[in-house]
Amino acid sequence: MCVFLQGVQKSFKQVIDVSSGDPHKAGMKPVSFVRQVLSVCLYTQLLEDKSLPLDVKMRAQRLLDMCDGRSVGSYSAASGLTHIRQSVAEFISKRDAGVPSYSKEIFITSGSHRGITAIVKLMASGDGDTQTGVLAPMPCPHMLPNVLDEAGVKMVPYELTEERGWAVDVHKLHQALQAARGRCQPKAIYLSNPGNPTGHVQDRNSIEEVIRFAAAEKLILLVDEVYQDSVYGCDREFISYKKALFDMDKEFSQTVELISFHSLSNACMGECGLRAGYIEVVNMDPKVMHLLDTVLCVDFSTPVTGQLALDLMINPPKPGDPSYDTYTQEILVIRATLSQNAERACQFLNDLPGMSCQPAMGGIYLYPHLDLPSEFIENAEVLELEADVLYCQKLLEEEGVFVGAGSSLPCMLYYVKE
Repeated sequence: MCVFLQGVQKSFKQVIDVSSGDPHKAGMKPVSFVRQVLSVCLYTQLLEDKSLPLDVKMRAQRLLDMCDGRSVGSYSAASGLTHIRQSVAEFISKRDAGVPSYSKEIFITSGSHRGITAIVKLMASGDGDTQTGVLAPMPCPHMLPNVLDEAGVKMVPYELTEERGWAVDVHKLHQALQAARGRCQPKAIYLSNPGNPTGHVQDRNSIEEVIRFAAAEKLILLVDEVYQDSVYGCDREFISYKKALFDMDKEFSQTVELISFHSLSNACMGECGLRAGYIEVVNMDPKVMHLLDTVLCVDFSTPVTGQLALDLMINPPKPGDPSYDTYTQEILVIRATLSQNAERACQFLNDLPGMSCQPAMGGIYLYPHLDLPSEFIENAEVLELEADVLYCQKLLEEEGVFVGAGSSLPCMLYYVKE
């Protein structure tokens, strides 16, 4: 355990925390349109403020009309405001070139983390060799092991292929599934696209291979697509798992169960503190959907301000609106900054001795590979610590940089590009 002794001189003046993806904490400015509309919703007297753009005030009025008592202080249904769910469905259909999406299959949650938690709790059953298992990538989001453990679900790790930019390899999925036989009952596979924390973006062929694998093994697809707004790798674009699924034959599009997640904590909005996201379920039994709604009812409903911000994220200003030019410019700057920072950080990491890093194609993370000297590894063993954990402690103690240890794979760590 790392402990700072009060009064002991350090070589740094402040601690730089890059242990989690929080863009605003790192200095990214919020999008003006989102904050302006929310401000009016919270303090309606601003409707009389002539300095605010007209579309800001009109949008705030429409959002307030959705709220009981025209107040953001009112409750909402556990699955979210009806209008917000419909807006999400329309956003998904537009994103996926007309693939149908239905509000009854949308559930608003207080962030993607809470959504994933609700789903795995719903799947959890058994113990020992009958315990529910979920295939999870290595490396994986730092919150995932705890979520699965708390839900009573066994994590079944599958390795991503580092030399191919942390690509998903179906052969390794088969290996992981075979290794799990007799230890648990795998029911789902978790994927992150764009990758958290790897920055990898799957192409259509890769997605289709995973879908065929899930169909053959009767696994539910759990797909975290939070960073879909930030793809900047050459010759890469974001393709949703739903779009790829519906472009396949009916034997897949009408049978494979898919649950996708998105949230305000994405790269361009970065509104982590507003705590709102959504789940979309595809090909799920209506009885199971009812159980999901029941699970969400037991939880607190998503804050109304977060739900309204979610609507602003998926329905930004349109050409001709007074706020359009400012909004567009701010988003372009954020995306350009992410892309430039990704390139600069990757180059910096690759120049460090004993470290190598695959370039990111999207998202807000880089995941470097660290080769530690044998003496350091032996010292960690003496201290009964994982070598990567000891490295992170030393980095914090000596340089004031707080990173997350990549205990999912030996001698790895992740770095947030902010």
